[in-house]
Amino acid sequence: MIQRDMPPVLLTGATGRIGRLVIDQLLAAGVPVRALAHRPETAATLPAAVEVFTGDLTEPKSLDPALRGAGAVLLVWTAPPQTAAAVVERLASHVRRVVFLSSPHQTPHPFFQQPNPMAVLHADIERLIASTGLESTIIRPGMLASNSLAWWAPAIRTDEVVRWPYGAAETAPVDDRDVAAVAALTLHRDGYAGADYVLTGPESLTQAAQVEVIGNALDRRLGFEEMTPDEFRTLTEGTAPSSVVDMLLAAWRAAVGQPAYLTTAVADILGTAPGTFRQWATDHATAFTEGP
Repeated sequence: MIQRDMPPVLLTGATGRIGRLVIDQLLAAGVPVRALAHRPETAATLPAAVEVFTGDLTEPKSLDPALRGAGAVLLVWTAPPQTAAAVVERLASHVRRVVFLSSPHQTPHPFFQQPNPMAVLHADIERLIASTGLESTIIRPGMLASNSLAWWAPAIRTDEVVRWPYGAAETAPVDDRDVAAVAALTLHRDGYAGADYVLTGPESLTQAAQVEVIGNALDRRLGFEEMTPDEFRTLTEGTAPSSVVDMLLAAWRAAVGQPAYLTTAVADILGTAPGTFRQWATDHATAFTEGP
């Protein structure tokens, strides 16, 4: 049951991979939820209990109706950087708490230390938030488990082989549901002001091993074939900015021979062990074969 005497939480990026899961977590906890939507039709699939507001991060004034009376905001930055300062200023004038979905750009591991325009933007927004005096919590997911759907599901649906660069690169995929649970908790419970969390899965796995785990979940034997960086650039041409492709290739190259960075933050916050990649793949097996 929604607690109507509690200030609502506003989510930007509400229909994204993490935001949509955060909504479910908040509603289950009885927290009133608002969603910011660039166009109302994009929020048509959200639960009926969610109050949808039309607004755009590129037009800071458009956020005012959604912010009025809210208690906290989950900030997922999905816009160019030019309006970030004005948006953060508006958040500070309306709400007490902001939880920012950032990246592990401060993490001392080669995988996270490659040139990355998004990390630069995240660092700038963090500085803006810190300058306002807002109660803030920074959440830094590592590699999301769901990335494997975008990357490998098309090949898995049509073939028994995944071709990809740097199969020996190790990461620690974090279950999107764990990231959402941490975000939801820090949005509606006290005690997390000033906290900064890097969220990872519980184990270091090479990319080739992750494909094998997915195959086991599907009860299929999937092969992995190494692709050159130039082949990967050709594969992604027109579907991803070249700066993102270069960042990924550099990160994977730096991660070869390096065990992935692991933290206990998920367990520390939630009191339960983080989900394994194997469990995530099992739970999402249908998405690999039939689509989302």
